[in-house]
Parts: sequence; C-alpha cells; structure tokens
Amino acid sequence: MRVLVTGADGFVGRHLCRHLRENGDEVIEAHGPRADGAGVPGLAVDVTRPDSVKACVAEARPEAVVHLAGQSSVARSHQDPALAFAVNAMGAVNLLVAIKESAPKARMLLVGSGEMYGAVAPGTRAAEDAPLEPLSPYAAAKCAAEVAALQFARGYKLDIVCTRPFNHLGPGQDPNFVVPSFAAQIGRIKAGQAEPLLKVGDLSPIRDFSHVRDVVAAYRLLLHRGESGSAYNVCSGQGRTIRSLLDEMLQLSGVTARVELDPSRLRPAEIPSLVGDPSRLLALGWEPRLSATAALREVLDEQAPLT
Repeated sequence: MRVLVTGADGFVGRHLCRHLRENGDEVIEAHGPRADGAGVPGLAVDVTRPDSVKACVAEARPEAVVHLAGQSSVARSHQDPALAFAVNAMGAVNLLVAIKESAPKARMLLVGSGEMYGAVAPGTRAAEDAPLEPLSPYAAAKCAAEVAALQFARGYKLDIVCTRPFNHLGPGQDPNFVVPSFAAQIGRIKAGQAEPLLKVGDLSPIRDFSHVRDVVAAYRLLLHRGESGSAYNVCSGQGRTIRSLLDEMLQLSGVTARVELDPSRLRPAEIPSLVGDPSRLLALGWEPRLSATAALREVLDEQAPLT
C-alpha cells in the first residue's frame, strides 16, 4: 500500500513510518515547515495552508493517508488556543479537501486523542460511544477535526477511519512531555550534573499508557481492517498514576531523589482520570505486546543507559 504520512518527522510518525516499511508498505513522508530545506527526505507541507496541502496530496498520489501532523501539547494549547485550532482542526479540514480533490479513493486514518472524552469517572473506562467533553483547546480542536472528517465520510463518501489514542510512551518523544521530562532529569542526576531533586507537576492523575510501537501497529491494522466512518480507541484499558510511572523510573535507574512541585508544570484544567476501553480494537485482532515498563526502560536509556 502506498501510504502518505503527515507529521512523519514527529514522535509517532517516525515509529509509524518504520513499522509500515517493515511490513512492505511504500511510505511517502510529509514533514512540517521546519523540515523544509533541512535535508530531510520526503515532502514539505504546512497543514495550515490549503495550497501546500493540495500540492502534497497531488504529488504523493496515496492509496492511504495517516494524518499525524498537529500541535500535540495540551499545555501549549491553553497558551495559544487559536494555534491549536488552526493546526489541529483546520489542518485536518485542509487535508480532507485535498484528498477529496486529488485522492478520493484513498483511505484516511485521522488520529484524534483520548483527551476528547474529558474526565472519566475513576474506575470506569471510556468507550467510543461515550460523550466527547473536551477540557482543553487541544482536545476541542481534535473533536472538531473528527466531526469534519465524519461529515466528509457521510457527505462525500470518503473512506475515513478515526482513532482516539490515549497516552503512549517510547523513545524519541519531545522532552516537554512528562515521561521524557522525568527521564532527562533522572539522567542529569545519575550523571552527577544536577542535585537529586526532581521538579514535577501534578502526579495524581490516572492515565492509560501504551507503548508507541503497539500504537503504530494498531494504526496499520486499522488502515486494513477498520470500519469506514467509525472511531476506535487505541489504549491498554489499564490506568495508573503519573506518580507510579515516576516511582518505577527511579527504581529502574537506581536514582534516589527528592520530588518538588513546580507550579509552572500544572495545567489550567487537569483531568483526574482518563482510561479507555479498547474492546472495539481488540475485536479486530489487535493486542498490546509491549509493556509500559519496556517503554520506560527505552526512554531512560536515551538519557543514561541502564545497568
């Protein structure tokens, strides 16, 4: 299958492109504006510019499209809601229009977020029929993109599958995210470059964590077996606190450190618990093969190899 991947230079994009190629697919990488002229192979695209997106799709001639390009930081979306909507909502609309015009037979996988559900009652899991109640501009923009995608599927008969991935872990993630931030601090402490003090945000939220390689395996499966016009949670179905991740990372690294709350790391609207129900995806034959612990080891190894 000839697959166009937007956001191919991002955390998930790099893992997905590798996974697709390992399984025999032809991959056309589309990178954000910062990669233009930087010697990175693939197509340069600015999803906020309709002409750029149309040119990218016309040149790629894809049989399938995985839309990963976006503004991925919940915290940043609170600081600049307009940017979150410009990139995550209108960027998706620009891509939908381009596919309609240049690749109407292509299957599109629109990547949303578990954040679209908002808060889920502790001890319960969000299924795909749960109401979408976003608490951040990031999540609201993802909801808007999905609504637009499903309208294109119904109104213009495009072949579109929507995903709602929950938190995923693994090597190569931006250090502004919680686990790589912990790993970077632990690495500096282990190397003797910093005092044994970890600056953290709220450690009490419960989240659903998957290994990024399990996530991209789910995306490829959905390209082949997902039902057009439907949405699928991509998640483990298991919840654990941020504190438990930090404790495990300290144990794995052998580092002892004090933990101090940094108010600048707190979100304006925190979600106490967010766990998904993966039953619909499991019914297609997907199952998680890698543990969160394996992902934590890999992230720590990027900073300071474990012994």
